[in-house]
Amino acid sequence: MEITYTLAELPVVASKIISTIQNKTVLFYAEMGAGKTTLIKEIIKQLDVTDTVNSPTFSLVNEYLSKNNILIYHFDFYRIENEDEALDIGIDEYFNKNTWCFVEWPQNVENLLPLEAVSIRIDILDEETRILKIK
Repeated sequence: MEITYTLAELPVVASKIISTIQNKTVLFYAEMGAGKTTLIKEIIKQLDVTDTVNSPTFSLVNEYLSKNNILIYHFDFYRIENEDEALDIGIDEYFNKNTWCFVEWPQNVENLLPLEAVSIRIDILDEETRILKIK
């Protein structure tokens, strides 16, 4: 599936992602500044999380709890230097919990990712517009 969108259309895109994908482990591939964190924030908001959602750039993972007591994990592996760092935080345990896992910079932990994960590629079309591809 391919979606072209602007920032104003982000809520519709997030809703479509939630209703379309089958696997709850979602890998976000995009260059810096393409809007990975912004999209993930909107998805988490639509999953009924009322906490402030921030990028886990330094902590590697943030945990959120929805109003329905559903755990949601948001990973950011931009600063990771080797896959052992991800193993140290128990990445495999997170992926085995059958709950939402949103992963930024998954290419930095490629050998640890579940095979059945959904891949989302975000490309910058222009300053306001993005193209999203779901695999």
